[in-house]
Amino acid sequence: MLAGATAGVDCFHGFLNKACIIQNQKDLTSDGIATDPWSLCTVEQVEELKALIRVLPLWSSGIMMSINVSQSSFPVIQASTMDRHMGSSFQIPAGSFAFFTIAVLALWVVLYDRVIIPFASKIRGKPVHISVKLRMGIGLVISTMAVVVSAIVERARRKQAIQQGLANNPQAVVAMSAMWLIPQYCLHGLAEAFSAIGQNEFYYSEFPKSMSSIAASLFLLGMAFANLLASLILSTVENVTKKGDKEGWIATNINQGRYDSYYWVLAIMSFVNLFYYLFCSWAYGPCADEMVKNDTKTSSSKDPSEELRRARSVADERTSLFSSLPS
Repeated sequence: MLAGATAGVDCFHGFLNKACIIQNQKDLTSDGIATDPWSLCTVEQVEELKALIRVLPLWSSGIMMSINVSQSSFPVIQASTMDRHMGSSFQIPAGSFAFFTIAVLALWVVLYDRVIIPFASKIRGKPVHISVKLRMGIGLVISTMAVVVSAIVERARRKQAIQQGLANNPQAVVAMSAMWLIPQYCLHGLAEAFSAIGQNEFYYSEFPKSMSSIAASLFLLGMAFANLLASLILSTVENVTKKGDKEGWIATNINQGRYDSYYWVLAIMSFVNLFYYLFCSWAYGPCADEMVKNDTKTSSSKDPSEELRRARSVADERTSLFSSLPS
């Protein structure tokens, strides 16, 4: 299987390489520039295209996390029907719970760079570095957990609303604290801290410097594409679950709808996406930071006495060579 995949990749690369092969000297000007850039490309342009195509599968695996994060309107609706009081007088606005996502994201970045990595390096006695692909995978796992928590909390909120006789009153406040929504917001922030930052580092490390602008915009492109897909998923779920006069899962009345079931659909999709990411990560092979880490391990595992003998032999050969030269 691996040999077949490698052969297919080599064949595709060979196909792209034809774009920079000079078939006729008339294709070049006297300065060595292609007369028609659309029919003859430079080697650099072909290699940039190869790098972009190679990262697209891993890029697509990160879209699911952005789809989960884009479901920001539902928690706001949930919060508006829950008790948002902190103390006797202060009430958190329903749209302000997203603060916890941003706060966790910022806090984790600081702790990761200034506390966790230095502390782990001090304990192990050598620099510790979590690979970008591992961080991206951890982010996808946490994002899946966030959607599962969202489904559980919404199920509990809806059950409370029905038991309190508020099924037909979507504006009523359920006797359930809105603080139960904070864990899912925090998990979304932690998922972005791992996956989003890991993706950006991955693109910058895998692309040449001439593609820095593409590396910077690729994650944002994924978020834009995720918003479109989220709308498509939402419309599909609503059309499939709506039967006749019966409202679908995404009902206007949140107490009669099944937002929890919609969250479970996203959780299942996120779980399947984890296996897709694992396959894409395996097919991609080692990335730049993993190759550097392996080279460091290889050089550190060599016998110092052997390296010293090799260096001495090279020095002796150079000495004998220079001594044999005429003065």
